[in-house]
Amino acid sequence: MFRSILVANRGEIACRVMRTARRLGLRTIAVFSDADRDALHVRTADEAHRIGPPAARDSYLAIERIVAAIRASGAEAVHPGYGFLSENAAFAEAVAAAGAVFVGPPPAAIRAMGSKSAAKALMEEAGVPVVPGYHGAAQDDATLAAAATRIGFPVLIKASAGGGGRGMRVVDGAADLAAALESARREAAAAFGDDRLLIERYLGRPRHIEVQVFADRHGGALHLFERDCSIQRRHQKVIEEAPAPGMTADRRRAMGDAAVAAARAIGYEGAGTVEFIAEGEQFFFMEMNTRLQVEHPVTEMITGLDLVEWQLRVAAGEPMPLRQEDLAISGHAVEARLYAEDPLHDFRPSTGRLAHLRLPADGEGVRVDAGVAAGDAVSVHYDAMIAKLIVHGATRADAVARLRTALAATEVVGVTTNRDFLTRVAAHPAFAAAELDTGFIARHREALLPEPAAAGAVVLALAALHVLLAEQAAAARENSPWAARDGWRVGERARRKLTFREGTVVVGYRDEGWWLDVAGQAIDARAARAADGRIRADLDGWILSATVVAAGDVLTVLVDGAMHRVMRVDPMTPSAAAEAASGSLTAPMPGRIARIMVQVGDHVGRGQPLVVLEAMKMEHTIAAPADGRVAALRYQEGDLVEEGAELLSLEAEEKAAC
Repeated sequence: MFRSILVANRGEIACRVMRTARRLGLRTIAVFSDADRDALHVRTADEAHRIGPPAARDSYLAIERIVAAIRASGAEAVHPGYGFLSENAAFAEAVAAAGAVFVGPPPAAIRAMGSKSAAKALMEEAGVPVVPGYHGAAQDDATLAAAATRIGFPVLIKASAGGGGRGMRVVDGAADLAAALESARREAAAAFGDDRLLIERYLGRPRHIEVQVFADRHGGALHLFERDCSIQRRHQKVIEEAPAPGMTADRRRAMGDAAVAAARAIGYEGAGTVEFIAEGEQFFFMEMNTRLQVEHPVTEMITGLDLVEWQLRVAAGEPMPLRQEDLAISGHAVEARLYAEDPLHDFRPSTGRLAHLRLPADGEGVRVDAGVAAGDAVSVHYDAMIAKLIVHGATRADAVARLRTALAATEVVGVTTNRDFLTRVAAHPAFAAAELDTGFIARHREALLPEPAAAGAVVLALAALHVLLAEQAAAARENSPWAARDGWRVGERARRKLTFREGTVVVGYRDEGWWLDVAGQAIDARAARAADGRIRADLDGWILSATVVAAGDVLTVLVDGAMHRVMRVDPMTPSAAAEAASGSLTAPMPGRIARIMVQVGDHVGRGQPLVVLEAMKMEHTIAAPADGRVAALRYQEGDLVEEGAELLSLEAEEKAAC
C-alpha cells in the first residue's frame, strides 16, 4: 500500500477519498485554486498545494500544475475523484511519468471509453446492446441532420467526450436541430474541450440504470449490482438508489454480465460504471464512466464495502478481496444530492456564502458526504453541490422514510437550495410506488415545483420572536436599566409594531412572554433560545422548535421541514420594490457571456433568446421579458460579468415607435 496520496480534485469527493485514505494510514495531500484556499478539502488534508487561479482550466484542469504538486509533495499515488481530469488519459500518463500511481484504469481503457461514439462501436463488437443512433466521425451539420432524419425525431444530442448532462439536448423536430447542435457544441467544448457530438433515438419513458463494475490486474472482473438514477433534472441525476426497484434476478444477471463484458473488452482495472438506458424489456448501453461515480455511496450501503479502499488496493497491485459469488445485497439505499440551485427558475445554480448550515449527523442508516461547512462559499467556478444525503433501510419504504427525516433535519441559509424540492420528490406517491423514469420531474412538475406559499402567522410570529429575543440578549449584555426591553411603562405595558414585508406583528409585553397579534390572530407566546441557537417557542400551548437566521433585514425561518424568508421593513424608508422598472436585463449569477443573439436596434418578442450566459458548467439563456427594441448592449461575447450586472437594455415598443 502507498504511504501518501494526492487527491486531484475538490469538494465532497476529495473529502470522501481522504476519509478512507486516513483510515488506511496514508498521508493526504490536497490541491487548491485561489477560490478554494480555505475550502473544507484543504482543511481536511495533511498538506495542500496551490495550483492556480479560480478558473478550472487554469487550476483543476491544468495537468502541468497538478504534476508540479505531485513532484513537490512526493505523493506516491494520485486519486482523480470524479469530473475534472478523472477520465483524461493524458493526465493518467502524466501521473505515471511523475513517478506516482494513478488510482484508476489504464490510459488505454480511458481512451477506449472517452469517446461515446467509439465506445458504442466497441460495445457493439462485444455484443453489448446499444441505442440506435449515429456515432460517426463526420460532424458537419448536413451529416448530423441526415442522421437525425434517419433515426427519426425526437432525437437526443450528446457530447461525445463527456457526461453530466453537458452538451445534451432533446430535439423534437428538424426545425430546432441547427440551433440545438450549435448550443450543444459550445457547451461541450467549454466543459470537455471537445465539441464532437453523437445523436441517438430519444426514448419516451426510459429508466437510467447503471452497474458498478470492478476489475484488477490479475484477471478478476465483477459487478456490485445496479443503481437506478432515473430522477433527473436537466439530464443530471438528483436522486439515486440501489438496488433498482423492480429488478428481477434474471435481468440483474443479464445487465451485470453485459457490464462485466464491457469492462473486459477494454482491459479494465479499478472502479467503473456501465450506464444503461432501459425501456420495457429492453436495455441499451449508453456509456462507461472510467472513474468512481458521485452515487457510489448507495452501492457501499447495500454491500457494506468501501469502494475507495478497493480502488486503492487494486491500484497497489492487490487482487480484489471478494469474488462475484461472495457479494450480496443487503437492504435498500437512497442518495439525494443537495445543490445550491433554484428549482423554480429551471434549477439555476445559486452562489453565495453559507451563513448557516446544519446537516444530519452520521448515524444508524444515515451518512452525509459534504464538501463545505458553515461559512464556506459556493463559488461560480465549480459544481454547486453542497452535500449528499445517503440513507439505508431494510426495505425501500424504510429508506425513503429515513430520507424524508434527513431532509427535514437539513438547514441551509445563504444560498437557494433544492432541499424543499427533494422533500417533495421523496414524499410523492409516484416515488413511493417506484414509478420511475427520466421524465418523472417533468411529469409531476406541478406538485414538485409549486409557487412558494406566503408566510403564514406561525412564520411571522417566529420572526418576531427572533427579533424580541435578540433585543433581550443585547439588553442583557449592556446591563443597564435604560437598555431594558421588557415594555415597562407607567400604567400599562407598551405595545409596538414589527413590520415585515409579508405582514405586521403587533407585540404586547407580559411578565412572561408576549402577546402577539398577527393579521388579526391573537397568539399567547413564550420563547427562549436553546444552546444550539434554535428558538424553542410556545404559541398558545403549541411547543415547537425553529431556526431563524438573520442576514441584514432578511430573516430565514426554518420550521417543520420548510424554509421561509421574510424581510423586516423600516416604515420610514421607501421600499425598493416601489421603484420603477428600469427596462434592463441583468445577469442572474456571475458568469461568462457565451453568445449575444441580438444587435442594437433589433426588435424582439417576449420570450425571445437574447444572451447565453455560461456559469457553473452550464449554459443559461436570458430571454426578453416583453416585446421591445434593443436599446444598448453592455458587454461582448467572452466578457466576464458579475451577478446583477446589466447585460442589455430594452425599450418598450410604444417608446420605440416614437
